[in-house]
Amino acid sequence: MNLYDRVFPPKVIVLPNGKNVTKPRSRAPLAAAVLLALTVLSVKVTGFDMSLLARRIKEFFVILGQMIPPQWSYMPQIWQPLFDTIKMSLLGSVIGSLLVVPFAMLASSNIIHNRAVVSVMRLILSIIRTLPTLVTALIATYVFGLGTLAGTTAIAVFTFAYIGKILYEEIETVDMGAFEAMEAMGSTKVRAFISSIVPQVLPSYLSNCLFCFEGNVRYASILGYVGAGGLGLILNEKIGWREYSSVGMILLALFVTVFIIESISRAARKRLV
Repeated sequence: MNLYDRVFPPKVIVLPNGKNVTKPRSRAPLAAAVLLALTVLSVKVTGFDMSLLARRIKEFFVILGQMIPPQWSYMPQIWQPLFDTIKMSLLGSVIGSLLVVPFAMLASSNIIHNRAVVSVMRLILSIIRTLPTLVTALIATYVFGLGTLAGTTAIAVFTFAYIGKILYEEIETVDMGAFEAMEAMGSTKVRAFISSIVPQVLPSYLSNCLFCFEGNVRYASILGYVGAGGLGLILNEKIGWREYSSVGMILLALFVTVFIIESISRAARKRLV
């Protein structure tokens, strides 16, 4: 009996046949207490002030009001950065999604039975996944210089870690019968993986790649803040100059673009899954 059950003894239920059974007390009160304590601690650590938020929240709507109506004449200057953002997102998503496949295979415990290899692969994916995309883009600008190459690299790194985590978890849930049969017939792991595992995970893999691409378009739009190209460059410039009507036009163009991409992606995912 653990400490919680000692403090809150299980409920004893008498069955019609006279037999007694015990029902453990719900852990929900303990979870709620811990969550409340962490919330109070977070408020103290961050200095969160609800009264200040209530007083200043209206300023957000003041700035939002200055974005409306958007400056339609600024649209010609948005096309090229917008296309750069889409190109960065698409190319980075494709590169990251393809490069991670062998790593996801090596991180799957049902394919690779060497625990050291599996642990190292998962550790690599975890470390990469902890890197914020903006930090990766900033490092890439020092390596490749300012421009869309740095942004593409940052998107590829993020996609690599994101898709890798999902993919190896999906691989571990597949039916291993065909894979084991091919290995028993003398096939290599790679060949057996391609022939028996890939067809099972391919629909969900493509669906996740499309979903990741949707998010990457939004992430890529702010990479220009660190010089990685795309909409972030002009967005940072116009916010700095307080030209909020131009900012409104940039955000509107981004919203329409993301909406179109999500609509196409949603239709494609329905056919895949």
